[in-house]
Amino acid sequence: MITSTWMSKYPLTLLVAMTIFAGCVNNVNEVNKATQLAEPGIEYGKDIELFFSEDGEVKIRVTAPTVVRHNTEDPYTEFTDGLKVEFYNDSMHVDTWLTANSGTRYEAQGRTVLQNDVQVLNKKNEHLSTEELIWDEKRHIIYSDKFVKITTPDQVLYGDGMEADEQLTRYTIKKPRGTIQAEME
Repeated sequence: MITSTWMSKYPLTLLVAMTIFAGCVNNVNEVNKATQLAEPGIEYGKDIELFFSEDGEVKIRVTAPTVVRHNTEDPYTEFTDGLKVEFYNDSMHVDTWLTANSGTRYEAQGRTVLQNDVQVLNKKNEHLSTEELIWDEKRHIIYSDKFVKITTPDQVLYGDGMEADEQLTRYTIKKPRGTIQAEME
């Protein structure tokens, strides 16, 4: 009798309580699946956009479809499905573009290793192609010890290794190959 009296006095409370408890039922298979996917110290991201700034000004924008960040003693981030990087000038206009099919950023070192079909294009229509490029964020340079091809509006340069500023406006090919045009005075 106590139960029926309580239920008749508080029917709304009973209905709410039943709804809450019914909503708290978890499918054991779904819970197990979710906990198996979780890996301690690893973060996953989809369709990310990162901005890097200096002195309050955006200098670099990175976009990537997939990111895996490893929170280890020496943290690093993997761009497993490629990435695109835009370098901004002081007027906040993009003047250099970089793409790669994969990359790994080592946070403590401020260094990113880009691999597999790395392409850099600057506003002067100079184009760098290589299979591996290292971006040193602290020194604001890009470099490679691999085969490189730099195409300018006037010529095509080949070599093994190069170093350049982030905008690819000043560069040096370490071991040039092929025919190089020289101006005669």
